[in-house]
Amino acid sequence: MPELAWDSIVGSLIGDRVQKPRACGITMVIDTGVGLRQLEDVLELAGHCIDHWKFGFGTSVFHTRKLLAAKLALLAEHSVLSLPGGTLLEVALVEHHCRVYMRHARELGFAGVEISDGTIPLPAFRRRNLIRCAREAGLVPITEVGKKDPRQQPSADELAEQALEDLAAGAEWVVVESRESGKAVGIYDQHGQVIDEAVAIIRARMGEAVGRLIWEAPLKDQQAYLVQHFGTNVGLGNIQPDQVLAVEALRNRLRFDTMRWVTGELVRSGAWDPLAVEPPLGEWPLIKKSS
Repeated sequence: MPELAWDSIVGSLIGDRVQKPRACGITMVIDTGVGLRQLEDVLELAGHCIDHWKFGFGTSVFHTRKLLAAKLALLAEHSVLSLPGGTLLEVALVEHHCRVYMRHARELGFAGVEISDGTIPLPAFRRRNLIRCAREAGLVPITEVGKKDPRQQPSADELAEQALEDLAAGAEWVVVESRESGKAVGIYDQHGQVIDEAVAIIRARMGEAVGRLIWEAPLKDQQAYLVQHFGTNVGLGNIQPDQVLAVEALRNRLRFDTMRWVTGELVRSGAWDPLAVEPPLGEWPLIKKSS
């Protein structure tokens, strides 16, 4: 982890953030059309905050092989797991054996693969086979649970059960579908509001394994809700490239949306009194004197 500009001032406040490489607290960025120069800028600025980089749906199809190779190499250099979107896998399965798809993804330079059935029907045995197929190809399998059609939404119990089955079959993480809109899919209603009951059911059903979930949360209020309920190290997906640092600030209570919960509790507990007069600087216990 590089030295951050404000470590000496707020380092203790962000100390509970798990550092890369991490198994929980994943930030998954969705790439729907990022050029090489833009990717270089994003990684220079926020590469230490990014864990997974997903080429959304079928967008990687329209990269030249040279450009895609350059982007994937750059992501690997910054220890960011790269993967094509699950929709591309679903399309490919209509015509190809899974081994053909996995082998090609690996040859292109991808490090992981997303396995989903958001559009096509996929029996349980085929999901298990795909997870195994990905591992045998040297790819990290990440599955996705949920459907893209708002009219065909699984229940919270069904989402949790599928996630547990995927993890047992060898998936490293499980993404909870929300699409790019974050509305009327998964744990969100048609207005993009979180359905509390759905989150509570999934959390209770999955127990400690809930930390292996990556909740697609494209909207700020959704991200803030999940941070409040699961803590700093909750997995968040469908993050736009230019919003990575904004999400990291939200995780670490450096934005109003999450800071207000912490300061409110400090005031209520008496741990911080906004009316207290500050002592002389030399007596201030929270300031670390430089050596």
